[in-house]
Amino acid sequence: MVVNIERLFSKRAGRLRSSEIRELLKLTQIPGMISFAGGLPNPKAFPIHIIRECIDTTLKNNPNDALQYGTTEGVTQLRCALAKRMKKVKDINCELHDVIVTSGAQQALSLVALCFLDPGDTYLTSAPAYLGAVQAFHAYEANCESIPINSEGIDTDSLRRNIERLRRTGVHPKFLYCVPNFQNPSGETMSLHHRKELLDIASEYDFLIIEDDPYGELVFEGEPIPPIKSFDKRGRVIYISTFSKILAPGFRLGWVVASKEILDKFILAKQATDLCTNTFSQYIAYEYINGGFLDKQVKKIKALYKKNRDVMIEELDKNFPEGVTWTIPKGGMFIWLTLPKTIDTRLMFKKAMAKKIAYVIGEAFYPEGGNYNSMRLNFSYSDEKTIREGVRRLAEVIKEELNGFQRESYPPNGV
Repeated sequence: MVVNIERLFSKRAGRLRSSEIRELLKLTQIPGMISFAGGLPNPKAFPIHIIRECIDTTLKNNPNDALQYGTTEGVTQLRCALAKRMKKVKDINCELHDVIVTSGAQQALSLVALCFLDPGDTYLTSAPAYLGAVQAFHAYEANCESIPINSEGIDTDSLRRNIERLRRTGVHPKFLYCVPNFQNPSGETMSLHHRKELLDIASEYDFLIIEDDPYGELVFEGEPIPPIKSFDKRGRVIYISTFSKILAPGFRLGWVVASKEILDKFILAKQATDLCTNTFSQYIAYEYINGGFLDKQVKKIKALYKKNRDVMIEELDKNFPEGVTWTIPKGGMFIWLTLPKTIDTRLMFKKAMAKKIAYVIGEAFYPEGGNYNSMRLNFSYSDEKTIREGVRRLAEVIKEELNGFQRESYPPNGV
């Protein structure tokens, strides 16, 4: 007899949805495909020789501890190193007990969802928004209210109006999720003024801010803007970051800086999911910081990614038709394109695949749908030659799509 497994799944499991981006990435494994779709670091940015040295040092100095189970909150030496670096680089005043290590930033987002969201609760985020966060929060049966962004970040006027509207119906959002630096997917950076204003609004309406900062160290131009957490005096901001962009994503290491009350809950929730984050990876990350390698490596990564961004912008200027606009990020890994409203990037995707060029449709980043004429391009992963060829292919697809629409709009006489 065949087991009817579907009836045994939980209601929560029934809400799980595959990632739009992950599904698209499956299609990009075709030979000859140029993909600007994945948010992948460039393998040239992986400090392989440094990692080997850190492994050797770990196995020489701490072999037994590194190969053993660890504490749920993370290896003490790494947490101390992270707290010290947060003070030095981010101006976040924190100590060892304010930091826990997670299995990537994605686990931190899941802990946020598990500890703060009950079915039917509401959270706030930008539109567009990082898809991985929306997935994590959706899995816990939460409702999303998305707020548009402008050149300074989340539109704070729209934020206030939406909060007031929700309060009139008895809805009080639990938190606002944001990526202030070189946002995924838009590439935009939140202004200093907006960061402070967001914290004021959160205090006024009594909700938390989840500050996700995976790209903050990848600054190409100008001075870094202090994190929202650096202005937080009351424990209202949960700061999340990761080693994925400054070491390698395969280590699956992230960290959280938050108040004791919040971290105590996170630790209990984490015990029920993985007991502890990969101990061996944590010791390697500690040696990476302690050996003075991190700052030097970040400089190399920034130089590589800035060059790639400049090449992509140059080719967009050279090849793309009028009516297409794009952001020019001052760091990070992504460029956001807006096409004429006559183009649906989801429908155009198959045509792009036929020319062996892939992107991520903009609609995927809108929790409530819409914005069909946009797309995200990643510039960090590919080399210069591939970027130039990929942009040329994509320009051909867009031009053909625009010409096709014009032919349909102005049919020949007698048709």
